[in-house]
Amino acid sequence: MKKCWTIPPAGNAAFAAAMEDVLAVYHRPFDPARPVVCMDEKPYQLLGHVRDPLPVRPGRDRREDNEYVRSGTCSIFCWVEPLRGWRRVDARPRRTRVDWAHQVEHLLSVDYPDAATVVLVMDNLNTHTTASLYEAFDPAKAFALAQRLEIHHTPKHGSWLNIAEIELSALTRQCLDRRIDDLAVLNTELAAWQQHTNSDQRQVDWHFTTDDARVKLRHLYPTTQRN
Repeated sequence: MKKCWTIPPAGNAAFAAAMEDVLAVYHRPFDPARPVVCMDEKPYQLLGHVRDPLPVRPGRDRREDNEYVRSGTCSIFCWVEPLRGWRRVDARPRRTRVDWAHQVEHLLSVDYPDAATVVLVMDNLNTHTTASLYEAFDPAKAFALAQRLEIHHTPKHGSWLNIAEIELSALTRQCLDRRIDDLAVLNTELAAWQQHTNSDQRQVDWHFTTDDARVKLRHLYPTTQRN
């Protein structure tokens, strides 16, 4: 047996530096003018039924045929403000630089129009840079959007540090545990999950600190070289 796991590199200064940077961000106090927002995205395969499922009956679970129809793929974007207990999820046909740029525009102009700066934590996917804004908008608008972002990338092989990835895992269990074959239907389901979780204002209380990392994950730090 084997398990697929994200294994961080041992004794890696770049990993340690990025990890401590993100951990420091997570322990900032709540500031509406500078909200800390995490984002992640995941591919999703749209699947349909070849035969109608058999409904639930007393003493019998719902049954689905193991054969299915592929109806294309899409990407689910997830945005989370841990301290406020806010989430936004949105499925798009693609996840290009331009798609990410338009998601950021929505974040800044619709979700946080009054915030001076949005502190954005995400992985280092090649689309997750301010350069993507310049591929989607004219230079003046791209620059204005970029100036309102403070970006912090999680380290490579350190996706567990991204709170949005944890939220995507919860979303998958709670909302995507069945076949959905249409993008519009998927977005309707995502909107319902978003409304439910936001109404609960379920916050994320992150406990792991830099001090914890230096003890429990000391094997990830390089050996100090002194003159």
